[in-house]
Amino acid sequence: MNSICVLIIILLLSLMIVGGQQGLKTFLGLVLNFFLIFTLIILVNWGFNPYIVMAIISLMILSVAIYLSAGRAKVMAIAWQSSLVVTTVVGCLSFLTQHFAQVQGYTLENSDELEGLSLNIGINFSHLVVIVMVISALGAIAEASMAITADLFEVIERSPDITKESLSEHAETIGSQILGTAVNTLFFGMLGANIPLLIWYLRLHYTLAEFINAKLLVMEVATMLLGMIGILLSIWLSTYIVERHYQKEGRNLLDESDV
Repeated sequence: MNSICVLIIILLLSLMIVGGQQGLKTFLGLVLNFFLIFTLIILVNWGFNPYIVMAIISLMILSVAIYLSAGRAKVMAIAWQSSLVVTTVVGCLSFLTQHFAQVQGYTLENSDELEGLSLNIGINFSHLVVIVMVISALGAIAEASMAITADLFEVIERSPDITKESLSEHAETIGSQILGTAVNTLFFGMLGANIPLLIWYLRLHYTLAEFINAKLLVMEVATMLLGMIGILLSIWLSTYIVERHYQKEGRNLLDESDV
């Protein structure tokens, strides 16, 4: 049994101890999303339109991530709606980012592994870059939408007569906290994953211009920034939808029969 299997078992046991049945559902969601991403790779490799495949798989990943989590049905519905809109926006931004940055393909840093191999594999690398950027942002988008929506419902449940102005103040406070932690998670995740690459650049005495224009680094930074934008838009849009529903429905917003 290798280390990956051991870590998976530890993760499963930890989820079950901490979350019980919900922890098991979370683990199931991870497994399903893994197979969805694997399916995406296979379909793109078979020559299906990469953007159509990405759109369908992204929709399914968001649905699994949100609807297998604990919460009110209306909370999940609002989170799903906002996540879908934000993912569409991030997809458009990813396309524009790739168009101007041109970070597709391999670089000099991984040329040794590719020596003697053909890159003529019949797949447009620009499409793959857009797919990577969008898929990388899905988890952060869904998490931010669920977090802010669930917290606002908790505020409404504890103070059913809260005014819209007070709800907006709570949303601003909660949103800033979620934004700060989520952005730091993305930043340190990107930084930690690329420490060997940064050491590589330093050891080879890259100039500042070479450093900030290195294709691998630009790709990682662009992906991180798109994730941060996705988090920010998710918090804003989810807050807007909750406030709008509360203004129209009031206390009935907490009634699951209205879903």
